[in-house]
Amino acid sequence: MQEGPFLPAGKLGSRLLGKLLGRYVRPGPGLVVGPGIGIDAAVIDVGSGYLLAKSDPITFATDRIGLYAIHVNANDIAVMGGRPKWFLATVLLPEGRAREADAEAIFDQIAGACREIGATLCGGHTEVTAGLARPIVVGAMLGQVEPDRLVTAAGARVHDKIILTKGAAIEATSIIAREKGSVLQGRVSEALIERCRDFIVDPGISVLRDVAVATAAGEVHAMHDPTEGGVAAALHEIAIASGVGLEVRAEAILVRPETRRLCEMVGIDPLGAIASGGLLAAVAPADAEGIVAALAVEGIESAVIGEVRDPSGGVKIVEQDGLVRDLPDFAQDEIARCFSQETGKNI
Repeated sequence: MQEGPFLPAGKLGSRLLGKLLGRYVRPGPGLVVGPGIGIDAAVIDVGSGYLLAKSDPITFATDRIGLYAIHVNANDIAVMGGRPKWFLATVLLPEGRAREADAEAIFDQIAGACREIGATLCGGHTEVTAGLARPIVVGAMLGQVEPDRLVTAAGARVHDKIILTKGAAIEATSIIAREKGSVLQGRVSEALIERCRDFIVDPGISVLRDVAVATAAGEVHAMHDPTEGGVAAALHEIAIASGVGLEVRAEAILVRPETRRLCEMVGIDPLGAIASGGLLAAVAPADAEGIVAALAVEGIESAVIGEVRDPSGGVKIVEQDGLVRDLPDFAQDEIARCFSQETGKNI
């Protein structure tokens, strides 16, 4: 029997993942960008251009899981500078809990979200699986990018400005409202709960428009999609991928009032909670204000939250009282921790 503590729910931490990738991943023919900390998708040279490939599972938000699967995977193609084109879905339905209408609802959501972003559902697998508590959709998105338009999280340069669009924990806000209704009811208004449920579409968990506007408005050196581990984990991942340090200002990181309220109610830190919908971009200093202005014209709220520094400085956050400290590196996504505490076990 293997010894040691059980791993917590959520994606593997950077230390363990880095060790596994270093031990088991080797370069292969045509592989331009392989797996790495903070790297959102693989890049494969197919002769006529670059193919982008990404896979991500959705294990929360069961009533809109098909829509989530499309946007979360498409985001990782977009932040590499690419266009999401083809989607494969592995749909796992829980034995004894799924009906024909549930399967059809998921397929309807996937098809609708594919139409919205111009992608095609091209394959996958569907089954009823023993031992599941809820549906799971494992998505794989393929996309295309011209070699001269490729962007990765490894491109941040010292003195770049860091921009965050929409805010922290957008996805987490929707998940809390959808999955924690019994905790929220009677403590906040139904109107607030419904508003937070709709964070999936407004401000939205897709960053395709954010990427298009930002890259058209100025010089973008690195982009990253903050998912599990939230904005804090994504900033650490940019630092690791680019070999740089970062300094961000707490007061500049947008946390919407609804997000702050719901996170406080379930006892989690919004900086460490799953955050699809926000785009992190490291941009040329001279272009930062212009990019923020261009995003505002398109109705996308954003702000410069910090700067890329020399790696010797580490990854820091300046608190509102001026205190500079290490940016927290959450061992587990705050949403996953919240659900694990509720069930008494990993989910």
